[in-house]
Amino acid sequence: MNLTQRRERYRALLASNQCYHPASVFDPISARIAQDLGFEVGMFAGSIASGTVLGAPDLIVLTLTEFAQQIHRICRASDLSLMVDADHGYGNALNVMRTVEELETAGVSALTIEDTVLPRSFGAAGESELITGELITIEEGIGKMKAALAARQDPSLVIAGRTSALAISGVPEAIKRAKAYQEVGVDAVFLAGGRTKEEIQAVHAEVSIPLLLGGAGGELSDKQFLADNGVRIALQGHLPFAAAIKAVHDTLKALREGTPPGDLTPQLASPEFMAQVTRRNDYGRWTADFLG
Repeated sequence: MNLTQRRERYRALLASNQCYHPASVFDPISARIAQDLGFEVGMFAGSIASGTVLGAPDLIVLTLTEFAQQIHRICRASDLSLMVDADHGYGNALNVMRTVEELETAGVSALTIEDTVLPRSFGAAGESELITGELITIEEGIGKMKAALAARQDPSLVIAGRTSALAISGVPEAIKRAKAYQEVGVDAVFLAGGRTKEEIQAVHAEVSIPLLLGGAGGELSDKQFLADNGVRIALQGHLPFAAAIKAVHDTLKALREGTPPGDLTPQLASPEFMAQVTRRNDYGRWTADFLG
């Protein structure tokens, strides 16, 4: 794996004047499919990691080791520049340093560290609290960003500060935090919870580094607007994992209910497509070259 080359490609996207949608990937095969389709970037979210590795909701029960192992599998299998959501860095600023070390070694091109209180605190109110969350102090957020930058070994690795301030506290606090993280030296700011063009314009007017945006639809689906306002990467949610779950469920359900396997052929990947995503031709060539 030429990891520096992948990271430099990601940095070139940040330096461009366009906005890109990453492919939401969750395993080696999905990353290869994204690469074959021409996606410039792959995104591996913490929520998808929890679902893929543990079959659990996004409640920060996944460990750093489990996260890094799945990232390594994804990066080994494809040449995609992979960005990941490293949540809160799995603890305090010292844990953030360990997180950066592990994820850089695993092969990521970019990672985000957020300023939300995670995991959920004892005594927090109902489900709405889980959704809106609570911010750590800006001082602790700054400390985490500094720690992440200090732990980076390859200078081409992108470190992005992620803030949920737009959703939790509003535009002024989001601007305050974005500017503070920029001053520390992060390469980009990930805005979680953005919903309106006015919010994005307001933050963009105050910071000079690239913006990354969570999966907001509606008026923030305007890709040209996003590009004009400093957004270089905009997520589109994580549909592939949900689609894969439904496909597995529907296939197993049909078999359980007695559908003959042959009747399901139109819904399945063809042998040719399976050969493509498993790189069968490469293995065939290696077998001929190295096994006589």
